[in-house]
Amino acid sequence: MNPTAGSFSINPRLQRHFSVFAVHFPSADALATIFSSILSAHFLQGGFSYGVSRSVGTLIQAAICLHQKVSQNFLPTAIRFHYIFNLRDLSNIFQGILFALPESIRYPMDLVHLWLHESSRVYSDKLMEEKDVELFNKILLDTGKRYFEGIDESIFIHQPLVYCHFAQGVGEPRYHQASDWEKLQKTLADALEHYNELHAVMDLVLFEEAIQHVCRISRILEAPYGNALLVGVGGSGKQSLCRLAAFLSMLEVFQITLRKGYGINDLKSDIAALYIKVGVKNIGTVFLHTDAQIPDERFLVLINDMLASGDIPDLFSDEEVDMIVTSIRMELRGLGLIDTRDNCWTFFIERIRRQLKVVLCFSPVGFTLRTRARKFPALVNCTAIDWFHPWPQLALQSVSSTFIEKIPGLEPNVRASISEFISYAHTSVNEVNIKYQQNEKHFNYTTPKSFLEFMKLYGNLLGKKRTELTQKMERLENGLQKLQTTASQVEDLKAKLAVQEVELWQRNTDIEALLDKIGQQTDKLNQERAVADEEEQKVAAIQAEVTKQQQETEEDLAKAEPALQAANAALNTLNRLNLTELRTFPNPPAIVTNVSAAVLVLLSPQGRIPKDRSWKASKMVMSKVDDFLQALVNFDKEHIPEATVRCVRDEHLSDPEFNPEFVRQKSSAAAGLCAWVINIIRFHEIFVFCEVEMKRMCLAQANADLAEAAEKLEVIRKKLAELDSSLETLTTAFEKATSEKLRFQEEVNRTNKTIELANRLVKGLESENVRWAHSVAQYHEQEETLSGDVLLTAAFISYAGSFSKKYRKELLDNLWMPFLRSQKIPILMTDGLDPVLMLTDDAMVAQWNNEGLPGDKMSTQNATILTNCERWPLLIDPQLQGIKWIKSRYGNNLKVISLGQRGYVDVIEQAVVAGDTVLIENLEETIDPVIDPLLGRHTIKKGSCIKVGDKECFFHPGFRLILHTKLANPHYKPEIQAQTTLINFTVTRDGLEDQLLAQVVNQERPDLEHLKSELTKQQNMFKIELKLLEDELLTRLSAADSNFLGDNVLVEKLETTKHTAAEIEMKVLEAKVNEVMINEAREHYRPVAVRASLLYFIMNDLNKINAMYQFSLKAFNVVFHKAVAMAEAAEDVKSRVNILIDCVTYSTFNYISRGLFERDKLTFTAQLAFQLLLMSKEINVRELDFLLRFNIEHSYVSPLEFLSNSAWSAIKVMSFTDEFRGLDRDIEGSPKRWKKMVESECPEKEKFPQEWKGKSSLQKLIMMRALRPDRMTYALRNFVEEKLGVKYTEGRKTEFAKSFRESGPASPVFFILSPGVDPLKDVESLGGKLGFTIDLGKLHNVSLGQGQEAVAEVAMEKAAKEGHWVILQNIHLVGRWLGSLEKLLERCCEGSHPDYRVFMSAEPASTPQEHIIPQGILENAIKITNEPPTGMLANLHAALDNFDQDILDQCSREQEFKTILFSLCYFHACVAERRKFGPQGWNRKYPFNTGDLTISVNVLYNYLEANAQVPWEDLRYLFGEIMYGGHITDDWDRRLCRTYLEEYMQPNQFDRKLALAPGFVVPSNLDYQGYHDFIDEMLPHESPVHYGLHPNAEIEFLTVTSDNLFHTLLELQSPDAVMGEGASQTLEEKVKTILDEVLEKLPEEYNMSDITSKTAERSPYILVCFQECERMNTLIFEIRRSLKELDLGLKGELAISSEMEKLQTALFFDNVPDTWTKLAYPSTYSLAIWYNDVLQRCKELDSWTQDLSLPSVVWLSGLFNPQSFLTAVMQSLARKNEWPLDKVNLTVDVTKKFKEEFNQPAREGAYVYGLYMEGARWDTQAGVITEARLKELTPSMPVISVRAVPNDRQETRNIYECPLYKTKIRGPTYVWTFSLKTRERPAKWVLAGVALLLSV
Repeated sequence: MNPTAGSFSINPRLQRHFSVFAVHFPSADALATIFSSILSAHFLQGGFSYGVSRSVGTLIQAAICLHQKVSQNFLPTAIRFHYIFNLRDLSNIFQGILFALPESIRYPMDLVHLWLHESSRVYSDKLMEEKDVELFNKILLDTGKRYFEGIDESIFIHQPLVYCHFAQGVGEPRYHQASDWEKLQKTLADALEHYNELHAVMDLVLFEEAIQHVCRISRILEAPYGNALLVGVGGSGKQSLCRLAAFLSMLEVFQITLRKGYGINDLKSDIAALYIKVGVKNIGTVFLHTDAQIPDERFLVLINDMLASGDIPDLFSDEEVDMIVTSIRMELRGLGLIDTRDNCWTFFIERIRRQLKVVLCFSPVGFTLRTRARKFPALVNCTAIDWFHPWPQLALQSVSSTFIEKIPGLEPNVRASISEFISYAHTSVNEVNIKYQQNEKHFNYTTPKSFLEFMKLYGNLLGKKRTELTQKMERLENGLQKLQTTASQVEDLKAKLAVQEVELWQRNTDIEALLDKIGQQTDKLNQERAVADEEEQKVAAIQAEVTKQQQETEEDLAKAEPALQAANAALNTLNRLNLTELRTFPNPPAIVTNVSAAVLVLLSPQGRIPKDRSWKASKMVMSKVDDFLQALVNFDKEHIPEATVRCVRDEHLSDPEFNPEFVRQKSSAAAGLCAWVINIIRFHEIFVFCEVEMKRMCLAQANADLAEAAEKLEVIRKKLAELDSSLETLTTAFEKATSEKLRFQEEVNRTNKTIELANRLVKGLESENVRWAHSVAQYHEQEETLSGDVLLTAAFISYAGSFSKKYRKELLDNLWMPFLRSQKIPILMTDGLDPVLMLTDDAMVAQWNNEGLPGDKMSTQNATILTNCERWPLLIDPQLQGIKWIKSRYGNNLKVISLGQRGYVDVIEQAVVAGDTVLIENLEETIDPVIDPLLGRHTIKKGSCIKVGDKECFFHPGFRLILHTKLANPHYKPEIQAQTTLINFTVTRDGLEDQLLAQVVNQERPDLEHLKSELTKQQNMFKIELKLLEDELLTRLSAADSNFLGDNVLVEKLETTKHTAAEIEMKVLEAKVNEVMINEAREHYRPVAVRASLLYFIMNDLNKINAMYQFSLKAFNVVFHKAVAMAEAAEDVKSRVNILIDCVTYSTFNYISRGLFERDKLTFTAQLAFQLLLMSKEINVRELDFLLRFNIEHSYVSPLEFLSNSAWSAIKVMSFTDEFRGLDRDIEGSPKRWKKMVESECPEKEKFPQEWKGKSSLQKLIMMRALRPDRMTYALRNFVEEKLGVKYTEGRKTEFAKSFRESGPASPVFFILSPGVDPLKDVESLGGKLGFTIDLGKLHNVSLGQGQEAVAEVAMEKAAKEGHWVILQNIHLVGRWLGSLEKLLERCCEGSHPDYRVFMSAEPASTPQEHIIPQGILENAIKITNEPPTGMLANLHAALDNFDQDILDQCSREQEFKTILFSLCYFHACVAERRKFGPQGWNRKYPFNTGDLTISVNVLYNYLEANAQVPWEDLRYLFGEIMYGGHITDDWDRRLCRTYLEEYMQPNQFDRKLALAPGFVVPSNLDYQGYHDFIDEMLPHESPVHYGLHPNAEIEFLTVTSDNLFHTLLELQSPDAVMGEGASQTLEEKVKTILDEVLEKLPEEYNMSDITSKTAERSPYILVCFQECERMNTLIFEIRRSLKELDLGLKGELAISSEMEKLQTALFFDNVPDTWTKLAYPSTYSLAIWYNDVLQRCKELDSWTQDLSLPSVVWLSGLFNPQSFLTAVMQSLARKNEWPLDKVNLTVDVTKKFKEEFNQPAREGAYVYGLYMEGARWDTQAGVITEARLKELTPSMPVISVRAVPNDRQETRNIYECPLYKTKIRGPTYVWTFSLKTRERPAKWVLAGVALLLSV
């Protein structure tokens, strides 16, 4: 156990089981023995010289002495938690000395130097402040001088006191002193170069501090078990220097790669792999881990184990362990060691501890490091700490000058000045950061990285600008050059023209001759053509004739065709078979013979008709069947002789039987033949009839004629073709000649034109000539001032972005510019340079404005920074103006994501490769470590790749990342700020004013605004166009050839340009005139914009009061538009503007105030009034500041009884100012008039006496705050009413339906919940009217809690699609899900159904730290607070509002129902509003709500309808014990509730008028509206009397309220108004003072054994005394213990634990620490008063324990447990009189005397004092309770005699049972009930909340 750890205390009951050994820090002798043994042995064995060995003793003495001094001087504190120096440090010094070889330490002096170096390393590198380092160096030198000669300061100054392992070069590792910086730097520079060849390039500047850090880290890595903790802000170079040091020590570097969802198991597997690589393969490795790589604190558990023992439990599975053991076993055998499993494992872990170096890089910003070191001690104990201090000015300069050397083209003499400015700019920003943080609470950091980035930006910008400038100059000079050559070229052209004209004439004559020749040829051709035409006509005639004949022949043939076909068909029926059959007929029928005879006739050759046609003859013919068939087929049908035909027709066909059908019966073959004969004859008849043959003949003749004619025609045609071709040749020649002539003509024209153009060009460019020459001169000048201008611009871009306007101005005008002017060798600069103009021009800005960038200067600066910065821009953009511009600027090419959405890493990955622009929106304060390499642009592989998650991606040079947050005041870690360029896009007052002016003019005078925006757009387009034209012109000029005079386009372009330019100039002038007119007209409306802008900023500040009050600019714009649209019309502009101002103010007021709690409404209204009056210069800032701060340091004793000391002190302080001089004298001079005013019930309504009534309203407020601070809320309300009008102070609730009309799919309604109110009833009832109910499925009501998130998501998706309503109740219960909800709300409203609505409700957090609801949800929502109303008037109206005329009329017993209902409403208002009086109102807080009232009225109605008489008892019981009493848990509160009902519901209240409050009687029978009017008319002014309380009751509550109000108002003022400055003590010093004071006065504990031995008696009183002493002992012990512990902590002897820190904070803020309160008694005091009270109690106990006899008067309040004393009184009397204890009760008699008048204890019972009465006072003379005096809140009671009496003797008449409490908190501090006498009804005191208190 470590007794110096702050948490060290062990329960004695546990400790008794152990024997405890205290192990002290070894004595000096012991240390000397230990270390001299080690060193001497080392020197002996190592062969060091005798001199060196001899000086060991002195060295060890010096080392021990130094260690003691360091431990005494550098004590650990909460902040310097790591200043713990122990044996480890001493060992480390000697460890370092053992590194050295004999050649390094030849002489004793070398040894001393080495010791000085090692001591610096071990002690000095830990120290966290420069001043500590200086102090250490002083101690070190003093010690050195004391023990050794020849040591002086020079040792630290001249040569470097640096030892390292590479002093002799990298190759031979020897621990040696570096001889000089140059050599060391060269070694490291070479190593770095070598490193960069092998690894990702590190661009390091090795200045002195950097070199030292490399040597320090290298020394740690070379040591066995060397682990390092490098502490420095992000961007100090910790990782880079560590990588270099590792490279020098030949170690590999391992770093985990975070990817999405990387968790503790991934880390374990990474470490396991690393362990195997190091432990098994024996590869020395550095495990580099930064705090950015700790997404989960549990990672540190592993790292802590790794550092402490190297052995991480459960890192490997059993199989892996076996594998490791097996591979190690071989090695152990090789070394000859025993290879048991344990040995192997130990060897493995030991090797890891030697070979694996853990280097942690942490940032000291915030408390993270401190808490981590407390939880994980190995982080500090097992590492060597190297603290990276902010770079000193020298380092900055050396780095910057190294850098400046590399930039080409700078004047040698200004290089030094530039480097000075670079380092000055960096440090000056730090100063402004501090101011910015104090005044604006914004955090901004600079780190070395941001410094390096600034220089890099300067170099790049300078290069870029220089190139641009050179290009511009070249182009212009080129242009000028071209213009000069033009003039000289014109003359040559004229000569050329003359030659060309002669040649042209010659050509013309040639062409004439050709024309003649062609004429002749053409004539000849025409004659031939006529002949040919004639021939052609002849041929055509013949052709026609032939065609006609051919057609006729074909037609005739067609007619004969069917018969022929029929004949052929008949033939087809014949075949060899049936013919053969026919032939075999021996004797055929006659008809068959007839047929065969006809066939014979036809077949007979040449028409010789055969004589013999007998069957026989036929058979003969048919004998050769095949031949016969052939003869038939080939029959020549066209040439049958006429005779044959006649014969067949007459002889055969005439036979009627000659018919195939008939014949077929005899023979089918005969039938076929028969058909053939008939058809052949028929064919022949047709053929002959049509003269076919004849026609054929003619046709043949005609064809022959045609051929002859065609041949003739062909000959003629050939001839024609020959003629034609010769003509063609001539024509071609002619055309060629003509075109030649034309070309020539053109050339002549062109030359003419060129000459003309050249003249035009020279003339046209005359003005350009002058202008360009002027520009060139200007550019030359710019070249001179370029380095200076870019320097300022680069500084601006690098550092100014995160500041608001005021601070940017301060940086530029008050810091940088003066510094630049005051330099010895000033850098040349443009006068009055605006950094923005260096980087943009009007055209660019114009384009941005067209894209939607606001037009104010701040936005232009922001856009310039955004487009020119090299680190990724991070926009702080709470009003979303920046993101709107970016989205419109990049359009669809922008990839918009938010961290944590699904697949966002993939989107980034694709964009990196494709070179897109990615916008990450809505960042929180921490950024996912996965994108860390991307943020820092850590490229690998020579800058070509980058890691995204765990993938390597090709890095496209076009890729850009833009980060964006909605948070108004984010606190980004220095690391993030170093990697990004923060740009503060928060809207400014004047920026917003311009935007709003545009909007109001747009609504009021759309014509003007349209004209204005058209003009602006047009002007912008002109600027852009002119620039483009000029650019194009120059480009053409420079790109044109040497002979560009022919470039027509160029000259025309030029003319266009000139023309356009002239036109534009005209338009610009015209526009200027218009613009002046427009602006004049617009300016009328400026007051509206000014007012609206102010309102927005007041509204925006409200979140300082409560984090719930978030409003977006978008929402404000909507309100603004509506207000402008709704304002009434007016005659003239002026009155219209006033109406608008009023309307906008009131609308905004309403919009905001419905979302504020009652308690904040007045704050807001007052802030509004003050700000408006400040703006119109109606009040004085100083007076307002005094009113709000009311700093009254001195206290004066009041000479007047009606003024308290504090009031008088305030008046005295005021009297010193001019405005209130003489006030104190006037009050003393006429006290009566002032007293009347001060003591009146409503002093704010009274007039001030004398001339003070003429003071301004604000001054009257100041006086009122001095005289009656409790009335300030009323006074302030009157002030607002007077200044703004009455409508700003009357608070009637906006009905929900009206608010609902303003909502939309994108503006949800957000109910801020208060106890006792259910706002969702409104939603449901409105939903019912509009048809959105749960039954219809159009209303989804989700009450959030465990697992309901998914239900809500489904409901929202559905509702957005279908246009339903969604209610999400209690969203504060699902903090984790709210981020998703915010995105869901955004997503669902895009393209949703117009009826879709979301209603949310949440309770506000009790402290700002616990607030979890995202800004995005709150700011766009319409916030509605639903609070119980405040004040009787509002409460009574609200109670009545739950009913309506129908309910009043529903009961048959109207009179009784209405009267009791009204009483009930008053009762409800009373119990609800009584809560505001704190414990005097109700002991505990109860959520009475309107439900209680409505259900009570239902009960009333039912009971009245059911009973003839009014059942008073039953009703009172139901209301008091059940409906309202159901909430009540405290018996006294129950009594109060009962009493109210007895007062307000009395049986005879119908007959006589019952007064509910003085002057307010129950009204008679009225209608619903009548009751409201009656309340307005008759209810007296708000006062505690309404509730039965005394007017004093509100004094305290009002004073507290008004103090809070002013405190809040003060916070809302802008911080620069008045800053209280003055160096106060540090926290530690103040705490130390308080602690010493408390300990000094703290009495000793009571010696209980002494006290108990004083008497053997153990009476009840003595036991009470013992108990009190024991309790006091416990408390005193704890106070002493905790303070001593803290004292040790402050001295640095103990580590500060969180308990100590809490104690320290409590002491600082004058609060009683919790640990003390637990052991003490209830108290409301601050620490100082409480402690005095404790001391008083001790004194009282001292006197009691003297002789243990009861004090004459007991100070009851001074007891821990007063109950025990009062019980003791009962016990002792019960014993004495032998009464049973349970039949006895206490009775009290209030005496008329005070404590001093008693000198012996009471005979019976006891006298007690120290009681106070609240709510009334004790009338000592009359001996009864009576009305309190005004402003006397808790009068003290005389001594009270407490006795016990049997219950039956208890007095019960005219008694008030008065509770006794320990403190004003009442409730849980109840002690007893005292029965006090009263003449009034006890009910009066019950309602007045009268009680006795033990302390006030």
